[in-house]
Amino acid sequence: MEGGGVQIVSRRMVKPDCQTSTRPPEPETVHLTPWDLRRITVDYIQKGVVLPKPQADAHAVEHLASSFARAVGRFYPLAGRFTVAPGATDDDGAPSPRPSLTISLRCSDEGAEFVHAVAPGVTVADITGPLHVIPRVVWSFFPLSGMLGADAIVDPSRPLLAAQVTELADGLVVAMSLNHGAADGTTFWDLFNAWSDISRSGGAANGDISMAPIPKRWFLEGCTVPIPLPFARAEDIARRFEYPPVQECSLRFSSESVKKLKAKANAEMATGTATISSLQAVLAHLWRAVCRARGLAPDQETTCALPVGCRTRVKGMPQVYLGNAVAGAVGRSAVGEILGDGRLGWAAWLLNRAVAAVDEASVRDELAAWPGNPSFKYAAECGGDPPAAMVVTGSQRFNVYGNDFGWGRPVAVRSGAGNKLDGMVTVYEGGGGAGSMELEVCVAPDALARLVADEELMAAVVGGLTY
Repeated sequence: MEGGGVQIVSRRMVKPDCQTSTRPPEPETVHLTPWDLRRITVDYIQKGVVLPKPQADAHAVEHLASSFARAVGRFYPLAGRFTVAPGATDDDGAPSPRPSLTISLRCSDEGAEFVHAVAPGVTVADITGPLHVIPRVVWSFFPLSGMLGADAIVDPSRPLLAAQVTELADGLVVAMSLNHGAADGTTFWDLFNAWSDISRSGGAANGDISMAPIPKRWFLEGCTVPIPLPFARAEDIARRFEYPPVQECSLRFSSESVKKLKAKANAEMATGTATISSLQAVLAHLWRAVCRARGLAPDQETTCALPVGCRTRVKGMPQVYLGNAVAGAVGRSAVGEILGDGRLGWAAWLLNRAVAAVDEASVRDELAAWPGNPSFKYAAECGGDPPAAMVVTGSQRFNVYGNDFGWGRPVAVRSGAGNKLDGMVTVYEGGGGAGSMELEVCVAPDALARLVADEELMAAVVGGLTY
């Protein structure tokens, strides 16, 4: 079940519903921040939920398309397109001797793509049951696969946002793909939640207008806007990368298991000052297991990079900010220092200290320095030989299992092919109630086989393992 059996029925461009849109009468231009620009080189964010089959499903797809249009109306910049312009000029107006360009988002309501697909030979159990790997057919449920964010700069006709509804034999997969240069995971799930709310209400709910996302980007005072980038052509920004073979599994941790890991990590450190969080304890547990599964040497350096949301770290930034507002934290250690008895706490403490170091001052310093020396996220730089990195995305705080479109809560959450690197870990809230978590783990096939056989790891996983 590699990807066959999925057929595209239709594609259309969905315009934002004017009844829910807060867009001004005249089209806006939104300039991109350092947070946006450095992520424009990675694949689209691709996430979706597996749903039960609607009882009256004759009009389900059309209903989802219309509710999607209403949701996009509230997030109207995502229906726009990227635009490219020449960069800075000298004081006399002449072109600068160093080639540069700027990238902005034109809120032109050109639309988001909506795809209807069918996979009559695939059941919900096929993609959510106790299998050895998440089947590759799942990747076919996501639109805009294989696209880098920069592709929407090179070809301005390409959408920044797309949705796909795939009818299974006994269920639906509702998925979205979003250009990471336009927004982050917080905005992604805010839009997804708005879509399910509107769908569940039969189109009557437009959401709380006071909580409508704010499209105006946040810049440091004194920052040159738009920010010039050191490229002569838009085509020079992207770098293609042949992804190594990987396989995926989904590990589910109950709230009780999470509590035990957190208690153990804090007991081992006994600092009495800072507290290791639930997420840090669970990630440390997995980090150690991934090192064992990879068979890394004790003196090999290993890293665990995780996202740090900045909406609560930077004063003046609204909670409903539409865009990217994420910094990074990296825990580093020799493999031997985080393995062995009594070392869970140390691994978790390294992550705790890395996150604690990301404060408002460090965020502002990073943003201030970036325009003078722009750096971008390229997939090829996230690997290593041998692979020793773990890269975490997502958050257990995102509302995933609350996305009831009107006929029941999601059965599972899945992701597409985008950014599937060896060592990529995506965090979701768990479907087992408050405090539970799910980790989608992507590693080399041989490492995955050893990972799922790791007794220490699997002792904390619900049912041993759910793939």
